[in-house]
Amino acid sequence: MHANNTLKAVLFDVDGTLADTEQDGHRPAFNAAFQEFNLPWHWDIPLYGDLLQITGGKERIRYFMEQYAPEALNREDLDEWIASVHKTKTRHFKKLMEQGGIPLRPGVKRLIHELRSKNIKIAIATTTTPENVAYLLQSTMGVDAMELFDVIGAGDIVPKKKPAPDIYFWVMEKLKLEPAQCLAIEDSENGLKAALAANLPTLITVNNYTRLQNFEGALAVLSDLGEPEKEFSQITHNPVLVDKHWIDTGTLQQLTEK
Repeated sequence: MHANNTLKAVLFDVDGTLADTEQDGHRPAFNAAFQEFNLPWHWDIPLYGDLLQITGGKERIRYFMEQYAPEALNREDLDEWIASVHKTKTRHFKKLMEQGGIPLRPGVKRLIHELRSKNIKIAIATTTTPENVAYLLQSTMGVDAMELFDVIGAGDIVPKKKPAPDIYFWVMEKLKLEPAQCLAIEDSENGLKAALAANLPTLITVNNYTRLQNFEGALAVLSDLGEPEKEFSQITHNPVLVDKHWIDTGTLQQLTEK
């Protein structure tokens, strides 16, 4: 094994990857914000699935307005107004998190602690806001959860959101690592495109919203990361994963060596 190919870091997406935050967190939080602003808008589960093609919350509101409420685009203070709706949405999202409404997906907590114990760096690469990342991690892994991560790349620190690779380049630069030394874990086609454009080997764990998307180029596509008592299922076959029941650091290392 070439020394440079040793797995040095795992880069996690957040929404849909660490937890099913989209359907049960962000979507109702957007709806609560719309209500607070007396808007006649409601994003149901199928509509929100369509809107997820647009990454970034403020971008998603703007896109929805262009498609469904073009008359509302005439506001003079449009950018500020969208930002204030989004800020209100973030407050509602935080409240949902604090109530413990959204658990981590299978295997996430176990794998993060295992990576930490093996001195493999852990990073976050997401288009969601730093506040949302903090709310999720602290509500599921405790008040010190942010300290488990070596680098947190979130929100507007890069101008272009996924599927652009910018956030991954930013995170790898902070880690001072090459793509071959890292592995990304994503849940969506947009996320996979971003990771592959940054030359990152990528593992996919799907959810309700993403399971029918195109994951060509991924190392493997799984139901989740699995637990000893509840195995993952393979959606696309990778020979490394034959007889494996949950993803651990050894398995990640084998996947990146191939």
